[in-house]
Formats: sequence, C-alpha cells, structure tokens
Amino acid sequence: MNSAIRFIENKTFDEIEIGQSAELARTLKREDIELFAVMSGDVNPAHVDEEFAQSDLFHKVIAHGMWGGALISAVLGTELPGPGAIYLNQSLNFRRPVGLGDTVTVRVTVREKKVEKKRLVLDCECINQAGETVIKGEAEVLAPTDKVRRPRAVLPEVHLHERGARYRTLLESTRDHAPLRTAVVHPCDALSLTGALEAAKRGILTPVLVGPRHRVAATAEDAAIDLGDIEIVDVPHSHAAAETAVALAREARVEALMKGSLQRDELMAAVTDPATGLKTERRMSHVYGLDVPHYPKPLFVTDAAINIFPDLNDKRDIVQNAIDLVRSLGVTEPRVALLSALETVTPKIPSTVDAAALCKMANRGQITGGLVDGPFAFDSAISRSAADTKEIVSDVAGSADILVAPDLEAGNIIAKQLVHLAGADAAGIILGARVPIMAPSQTDDILCALASAALAQLFARYRVFPTS
Repeated sequence: MNSAIRFIENKTFDEIEIGQSAELARTLKREDIELFAVMSGDVNPAHVDEEFAQSDLFHKVIAHGMWGGALISAVLGTELPGPGAIYLNQSLNFRRPVGLGDTVTVRVTVREKKVEKKRLVLDCECINQAGETVIKGEAEVLAPTDKVRRPRAVLPEVHLHERGARYRTLLESTRDHAPLRTAVVHPCDALSLTGALEAAKRGILTPVLVGPRHRVAATAEDAAIDLGDIEIVDVPHSHAAAETAVALAREARVEALMKGSLQRDELMAAVTDPATGLKTERRMSHVYGLDVPHYPKPLFVTDAAINIFPDLNDKRDIVQNAIDLVRSLGVTEPRVALLSALETVTPKIPSTVDAAALCKMANRGQITGGLVDGPFAFDSAISRSAADTKEIVSDVAGSADILVAPDLEAGNIIAKQLVHLAGADAAGIILGARVPIMAPSQTDDILCALASAALAQLFARYRVFPTS
C-alpha cells in the first residue's frame, strides 16, 4: 500500500481515559464564511455584508456561531473518539465573536465515562489567539467499541464564484454618465426588448425601438412589458430596421446600436455598406468582455465574430479597438497577449510572425495605450505558473487583460469554451464603426445584455470615435 496515504483512526471506549483531550486549530478566512453561508443558507449580513457589519454591534464581519460548533464536531468525529462515534447532545455558550484572521483552537476533554451505555461526556472549548474563550460547551457522544482505521478522505477543492460580481461593478461605474441614446434594431424577442428596457431603467441607455410596431407591441404584451412612452420607429421588416437604425446613427440621432432578433450578418451588411453605412478608417472588430470564474480580473477576447482571417493591418486595428475599450473601463495600460500555438516566432506558423510584427508596431507607436507582447500559447497568457515553467520573461505573460486570437475560429472557440466549460459570462460589443454596436448572443441572458450596454456607454463617453 502507498505509504503516502494518510489514515484516520478512532479511540474506543475502553481506550479512552478521563482527562484525555484532542484539539485542532483553524484560522478564519473569508472563504470559510462564504462556504458556510452557501452550505447553510444563512446570509445574515453580519457575516456576508461588510458595509452592514461595520455598523453592527461588533463593527466587523464575524463568523457564523455554528462555524465554531462545526469545528467541535470535527474534533469529535475525527480525533476523540473519532470514527464510529455517535453525536447525542451538544450545548454551546457563545462568549465572543470570531473575526476574519482570528485563529481558533478547538479542544475537547473527556469529563465523564458512562460505562453502562458506553457514553462519554466531554467539555468543549474554543479559544482565540489572545487566549480568550469564544465558545464553551458540553458534548455527549456514544463512543465506538470497535477499532476503526480507514484512509483519510481527500476532500475536493472548493472554488467560490459570485456570478455577475464583476458585471455589477461595471454597471455601477455607468452611474456617472448620461444614458446612451441607442437604436435597438428589430427588438422582436423577449431578451432584446427586456434587455433594452432594463438598461433604460438603470440609466445606461435611452432606447429607440426600430422594428415593426405590431411585432414590438406583441412581444411586449407576451413578456408583460409596459412600453410606456418609449419611442418606436415603425418599419416593415428586419432588413428595413437595420437600414433605418444605421441612418439614425449617421444623422447623429442615436449614439449606439443594439442588435435585436435579427442575424448579426443582416445588421452588419447595413453597417458596412460603402455608401450609407458607418465605416471609418478603423477596421471593425468584435470584443468579448468575459467574467471568468477564478481569473482575477475581467478578460477580453478578440476577434471572435467579425474578421475571419485578419491580415496584419486588420490585427493592428483589432488590437487597438480592444485597448481603447479596456482603457475606457479604467485600466491605464491594458496587457495584450497575442495568441498562437507557441511562444517562439516560427515562419511555418504565420500567427507567430504577425505577433512579432505587432509587438514592433507597438514599440514604434503604431499601436498605443497598451502593453503588447507575444506570441503566447493560451496557458502562458493567463497562467503565471505556466509562464514561469516555460521561463518566459514578460509583464504580460500570466496576467493578460486582452487575448488576441490569430483568427475568428480560434477566438470563437476560446470564448465559447470559457463560457460553456469554465462558467464564464460573456458580454459582446463591436467597435471601429462610427458608433459602438452591442451584439448580444442568442444564448445570452439579461445580465450579459446589461453588461454589453455598460461597455458601450462607458466606451462612448470615454472617447471620440474615428471619422470616415
């Protein structure tokens, strides 16, 4: 048997003596409080709301009282008596709060043995790092009579992720800006209509609904939405909606577009029309703004929706669009990782050559505002340990804000894998036109639609768009 395996072993009733004790120590971390709240459903703000806790009796976040009780149970179940013990009674007297960073030593001591029923009475005490008693009590257990020795269970790693936390921060940052007057193109499904109106309610957008009036009204009725006095521009079909919305943007009657229930290609055909569209000197590109669990900051992936096989000049604009977006969110110098299959420049892999050229363009001022490096394999871009293992010296490696894919296929795969395998949320925006274009996916929900709206508003208020 593998000697590295750890075992858990009990103490039988006959082995246990009065005065015998066992203990464990644990330092309270925020993750302990969050995990206990998730497990128990106890979201008392004294434990999970720092702002409230500061004004409460103890002026700090404190542990749930039963967190200490659970530690007592752990000692009884794993140390004294250990496996085979049956919990019968427990009294607890809570003397002091346990705050973040406090180290609690939990000790149980046998006070009485009841021979006829094989029961133990144990004194239980939890003491903090200052020697103060925080919990005191008494436990009664039915002690095991048979010896048990088993491999100690290896517990799974637990990663806590609060869905939408970064997006809520993003939405909060829109409060200081005026709503963005936005043409919602063919809002004839519940998601696009609800998303636009919710963004309006939050002061992010002022929607102008461009579509067949009867279909918009029917969608609102089905979704129990009151359109109130929201402006509706009546057009016969989705193609006309796209053309009309683009015309409104050209005439500066709206500041942004939001895709509704029409295909992206249909909208983009109107946007890119050489005579009547919204093209500028800048190549248009799509940027995903992702909230990825366990990545320490927002992550942006580009281009995953517009440019199929971008050349070097296209990539320069794709990189610059993404940098401009991330800077508009308050990141002074975004870290840009140019992705490929490996970290060395290899002529047989054109994306590595493009990455080297883009780095030099950034050095010469043809790309500005960001820290650009590459080529990087995906792991080197987002994992510092992977970069260190490969001995990569770079300020971008392991800490990228922006991932630039070599082509649309790779970008789309990266973004969709992060969404469907890593549990990421993805907001989408198209940049490089006269106005920003919100492009939520058919699989998005309201949260992602709101985040897309927030990206568009912050970007529009941050900078002047390229002119044609």
